[in-house]
Amino acid sequence: MLCLAAAPAWAAGSDVVGINLLWLALILMSARLFAPLAQRVGFPAVLGELLLGVVLGNLALVGFTGFEAIPKDPVIAFIAELGVIVLLLQIGLETRLADLIKVGPRALAVGLVGIVVPFVLGTWVVGPWLLPGLSHNAYLFLGATLSATSVGITGRVFRDLGKLDTPAARIVLGAAVIDDVLGLVILAVVSSLVQAGSVSVGQVGGIIAQAVIFLAGSIWIGRMIAPHSSRWLAQLDAGPSMLFAQVLATGLFLAWLAHAIGLAPIIGAFAAGLLFEPMFLRDFDRPAIVREIEPLLPKGEPALAERLLPILKKHGGHQHEHMIEPIGYFFVPVFFVLTGMQVDLKTLADPTVLGVGAGVTVAAIAGKLAAGLAAGSSGRWLVGWGMVPRGEVGLIFAMVGKQLGVMNEAMFSVIVMMVILTTLVTPPVLTALLKRRQ
Repeated sequence: MLCLAAAPAWAAGSDVVGINLLWLALILMSARLFAPLAQRVGFPAVLGELLLGVVLGNLALVGFTGFEAIPKDPVIAFIAELGVIVLLLQIGLETRLADLIKVGPRALAVGLVGIVVPFVLGTWVVGPWLLPGLSHNAYLFLGATLSATSVGITGRVFRDLGKLDTPAARIVLGAAVIDDVLGLVILAVVSSLVQAGSVSVGQVGGIIAQAVIFLAGSIWIGRMIAPHSSRWLAQLDAGPSMLFAQVLATGLFLAWLAHAIGLAPIIGAFAAGLLFEPMFLRDFDRPAIVREIEPLLPKGEPALAERLLPILKKHGGHQHEHMIEPIGYFFVPVFFVLTGMQVDLKTLADPTVLGVGAGVTVAAIAGKLAAGLAAGSSGRWLVGWGMVPRGEVGLIFAMVGKQLGVMNEAMFSVIVMMVILTTLVTPPVLTALLKRRQ
């Protein structure tokens, strides 16, 4: 009886659910409209989504306040977090571990330079020079923020342009994962310094060991388990629904596990994507379109059959990637639009903040371009610019510093401006560099 009495309320939906449905509808359709506009002028779709977020997040400047609550809404924030997790899962699925290992030494070199140079520039050069009078802890947080890298934005550009299989993309992905791990280590160390006043070498070593064990362990153990789990699950149900559930559930589980031990969830999602080689999934049914077309291949026309077979093989061996694609259409734009909505254009109204922010941004870009020098012949400029965007990672670092009371409003505004500019400038520059290499 109680359930029946409550049914009308559930059917009508709460106000919170109702407004979230409206916001999601607006974000999705607006993103789909903005993305083609950006592509028509030569920019990647992700830039259109970011700019849409900037516009929606700053409509209050012209008197419209209808969207101000969206960036603070926990439901939308959760969906956006799922968006970047799905994106990194997709990127992991489309990346072969063997190819990543080949560029491992280069990626490690790029990642280390991409952490050390920006951190030094922020802590001991541009911080004291452009923001004098602050505490050393504030400069440490500035250096930590400059060392961050947002792999989601760069990965999306490479993916949109079909360049994920290039050596430069693999180096950037590997280096960005290394930067995420080391950046979080730096953040943990700096936060401990602020809170406790000191941090031991053992604590730093423990954080690094935790990250390395998670990455190596999840990939090594996961790749041993994946062929067997696929075979067992396929015996229960060899259809596409079981394959979809296995891939997505593994991505979500490893994202949770990474978060549980203090790492970024996107690292777990990327690691999950690396587990599923097409050969591990051969026990599942092939896509219906492949099964239907194969018997129709003309036996008397070997040239035509030779052209069609690679296409059928691609669809048959990569169906797990194609299954995740529609999920990305829903979740991923929410993440990029919400990232753009974090931008407060009012911070650019102060000429002092504008000048200091421009100087910090130049240092932020220079630090990551220096990392590109370690890429060798794979494309120094391409790898360097691929490491430039700070995106949501930079904002997270800045928010931690603000919550700990280390950053004042001026410094926070400067960092937000740096995050905005490095996030917005990278997609068009990367696109131009990639098109030049074609």
